[in-house]
Amino acid sequence: MSRVVVLGAGVSGHTAALHLRRLLGKEHEVLVVSPNSQWNWIPSNIWVGVGRMGVEDVTFPLAPVYRRQKITFVQAKAVAVRPEGTGTDPRPAVDVVHTSPGLAGETEQIRYDYLVNATGPKLNFQATPGLGPDGNSWSVCTAGHAVEAAQALDAVIARLRAGRPQRLVIGMGHGTCTCEGAAFEYAFNVEHELRAAGVRDLAEVVYLSNEHELGDFGVGGMVFGQRGFLTTSQTWTESLFRERGVRAILGAHVERVEPGEVFFETLDGTHESLAFDFAMLLPPFRGAELQAFDAAGEDITASMFAPSGFLKVDADYTAKPYDEWRAADWPSTYQSPAYGNVFGVGIAFAPPHQISRPRTSPNGTVITPAPPRTGMPSGIMGRQVARTIADMVQHGATEPTHTASMAEMGAACVASAGAGLRSGSAAAMTMYPVVPDRQRYPHGGRSLTDTFGEIGLAGHWVKHALHYLFLYKAKARPGWFLIPE
Repeated sequence: MSRVVVLGAGVSGHTAALHLRRLLGKEHEVLVVSPNSQWNWIPSNIWVGVGRMGVEDVTFPLAPVYRRQKITFVQAKAVAVRPEGTGTDPRPAVDVVHTSPGLAGETEQIRYDYLVNATGPKLNFQATPGLGPDGNSWSVCTAGHAVEAAQALDAVIARLRAGRPQRLVIGMGHGTCTCEGAAFEYAFNVEHELRAAGVRDLAEVVYLSNEHELGDFGVGGMVFGQRGFLTTSQTWTESLFRERGVRAILGAHVERVEPGEVFFETLDGTHESLAFDFAMLLPPFRGAELQAFDAAGEDITASMFAPSGFLKVDADYTAKPYDEWRAADWPSTYQSPAYGNVFGVGIAFAPPHQISRPRTSPNGTVITPAPPRTGMPSGIMGRQVARTIADMVQHGATEPTHTASMAEMGAACVASAGAGLRSGSAAAMTMYPVVPDRQRYPHGGRSLTDTFGEIGLAGHWVKHALHYLFLYKAKARPGWFLIPE
């Protein structure tokens, strides 16, 4: 019997666990470790953040799903990996601290034959003084955060109705943030709600981002081929900002957030501040900060994990200039080069470099989006690693049998620009590949026939349908595996 342990139950880890259980015989155990008891469809948190959905619409309890699927569930936080075992016991292990109400604080060592690190990100609010719900701004990173943001937004709308002008600042809370798409979505959903409430004329909406230009989204922007013409995601996005009257401040690194005022540095090296009545600023991400120890108990964290806390996998981490970056630098199997039975998927793997061109201010401050690795790519990674492990367990494969390179993977993104089946809107974008391959595709590194964008009401219908479709899939309802990642 083999035991496969999956750390994390987000999109990537949950997908991996479900596929592992489907592919492996009953004699093998699939065990999921997650500090959270609930699964959260994070893309819909933006609708919770404007009051269009409740927490119950975007979450569900994990335990009943895993019980039905015959997956062992341990509600705990992984704190250390021991890939060579401990002392006289050579079996690899993970140290966990329980977070369930009855066992909170108790520690346990869980043995594994194969390990999938899908711990996702640590929300690093601490990187910027005053950032986050415990500081002076709001967040939509979790369903609970989004509820708080919605309540604060309601208060803003009440003040607007009383005739008091308000400034709303939405965007990124650090120069190295990722998930610009989520901030973009939230900004335009807020703008939509202000119009729906009839108070838009008294509100100023400001988008504050570390992007060098609009439409970068952490992927270096896109070139679209449409009806025989070429356009860019920058032109396409700028038109939406003009249409909705949203002001953008770009190339910004937030230095601190004080009550009612955000301080930031821009790419030209100047230091500025902006007063606000409402601020939703996303944090940068770090790895889950797992430690690693060898059989003798020596700390090997620095060799197994990148300085960012993300797991090193089969990528080329050689430092080199931007113009020497290649699509082949990116991992395809997500296998640890040090331990063949350890894999890292989703946000948990360490990217070899940024996708957007790196930029720093004259003061040496890095102001460049980190590579996005969420959503569709995360699900595909989880599925492919699950298939590889199943081949190793059942057929004795000694090397990974399935790949999922972001340089050979397309992605579709439907970014809401306002909820409502009649008045809603969404920006629908596809790109292939996610990581540009400039040797194959000279126009921006992506296929012109597979990279395009549209915006309109139909996009909102698609996003609304995807919300229910992926909740159905995540609950492992009949035929769930037929729904693509």
